[in-house]
Amino acid sequence: MTKKWQYIENNKEEAERISKKFGISLLTAQIIANKNLKDEEIKIFLEPTRDSFYDPFLLPDMEKAVERIIKAIEEKEKVVIFGDYDVDGITSTTVLKKYLEERGLEVRILYSK
Repeated sequence: MTKKWQYIENNKEEAERISKKFGISLLTAQIIANKNLKDEEIKIFLEPTRDSFYDPFLLPDMEKAVERIIKAIEEKEKVVIFGDYDVDGITSTTVLKKYLEERGLEVRILYSK
């Protein structure tokens, strides 16, 4: 398989406008400008709320997973979290571990490599 790099020409004027309007660094503004986001999308990107995220219950079997976690909490079970050894995997397993420990569970994390 042949991969081809795509080069995006920087729009310096748009990056400067975004930087000034939203009070962010020129580098961050340039990244946003390269995404061609509108001002409302930029605001959501910089200041997300819970409504900005996808509904996790759109994932298959999420209700089953939540029910199982509730049962583990109620029965004070030991829990093992399996996660990916990358940035989002480490972050998500750490957040889940903290949540479960705050509910009194003993939690271990195992990472795939």
